[in-house]
Amino acid sequence: MTNFVKVAHTADIPSGSRFWIEFEEETLVIFNVNDRYYAIADLCTHDDGPLEDGELQGFEIECPRHGARFDIRSGAALCLPAISAVPTYEVKVEGDAIYVENPDAY
Repeated sequence: MTNFVKVAHTADIPSGSRFWIEFEEETLVIFNVNDRYYAIADLCTHDDGPLEDGELQGFEIECPRHGARFDIRSGAALCLPAISAVPTYEVKVEGDAIYVENPDAY
């Protein structure tokens, strides 16, 4: 059973924006793309750099350090220098509350 944690309200993350949240073991970035929410680890798998300030185009986030790109829906690495996927986390919305899969539950 997935353990979810309330992290924000829908008003906190309007369409086209992102929200950063730090857990005990992991830091996540939650993206709102056309009122659909996606959560990934704030961690480029190429060099462990943060992704939170990367440019988002559609569903692709680009690492600001070396240009690796990832699909925020699946975490898949889309180009070099990254070859490994970034972890993704399930997001659900209930009313105006946004919940994310707890990365510290594992």
